Amino acid sequence: MSRNIRRIVRIMDLNNGPQTLDAYDLAHESPNTPAAVLSAQRRHGIAEMEIYRAGNRLVMIMEVTDAYDPAAIDAESAHSPDIAAWHKRMAELQRAPFTDGVAWPEAHLVFRQSEHD
Repeated sequence: MSRNIRRIVRIMDLNNGPQTLDAYDLAHESPNTPAAVLSAQRRHGIAEMEIYRAGNRLVMIMEVTDAYDPAAIDAESAHSPDIAAWHKRMAELQRAPFTDGVAWPEAHLVFRQSEHD
């Protein structure tokens, strides 16, 4: 497996309300995230994932290898009851997808300090 790593940043908003925010945080505490979800992420090239929350805004930072295959993750998710149940549960906490229909759209880079003198 290649050790080339690249970073992907995605964003999502949660529904408003303290119960929603608490439920989302609790779902992501160890050991509450299903092992099947974590295993699929790792198997399909996600070397590390972090999700940060400020109010109801989520920012996901993924470090992915050359083996990263989002289509394979989606395909596995569709056939795994544990992963499908997780996605359904999380979707109930999240706001409707952005206008382009993508639930976790990828953010594009607009500034990198090291590129400035």
